[in-house]
Amino acid sequence: MKNKWRIGIGFDVHTLLPGRRLVLGGVEIPFEKGLTGWSDADVLIHAIIDALLGAAALGDIGSHFPPGEEEYWNISSLTLLERVNKILAQNGWQVNNIDATVVAEQPKLRAYIESMRERLSQTLDTGISQVSVKASTSDRLGFTGRGEGIAAYAVATLEAR
Repeated sequence: MKNKWRIGIGFDVHTLLPGRRLVLGGVEIPFEKGLTGWSDADVLIHAIIDALLGAAALGDIGSHFPPGEEEYWNISSLTLLERVNKILAQNGWQVNNIDATVVAEQPKLRAYIESMRERLSQTLDTGISQVSVKASTSDRLGFTGRGEGIAAYAVATLEAR
C-alpha cells in the first residue's frame, strides 16, 4: 500500500567563479560571480529537485539529468524542475510543500526571496504559501563563508494524488 505522504531532503553546492551569471531559485541575481556547473548551476533548485525525487524514491538529479549530456548544457533549472514535477505526477505524487535554505555570505538575497518563491510555486503548480525559501550565512566559516561557493538545503513533502 502506498503511503499518503512522503518526505525528502536535498542538498547541493557549487563553486563561485567570475564570469558566470548567478541564478538562484530561477531568478538572476546581479553579482560579480556565478556558480559553475553543467546547467545554470542553480543550487537552490537542484536541492529542491533532489528532495522531491528522494521523497518519491525516484533517484536523484544526476540520474535523470546527467551532467555532460549536451541537452542539459546551460539549461534552466526551472525547466528541470518542471520535468521533475511531471515525473512526480506520472508516479501519483503532487507537491505538498517545500522548505529550502540557501547558504551564502554574498550576495545578500533578501530582496530576491519573494521572486524565487513565485517562480518555484508557478513551476510546481502549487500555491506560494507552500514554498518557503530562506537565506543564511555560515558566519564566515568554511567554503561558503570564504565566498568560494554557495550551498542549499531543501526538504519536500509529497502527497499521493
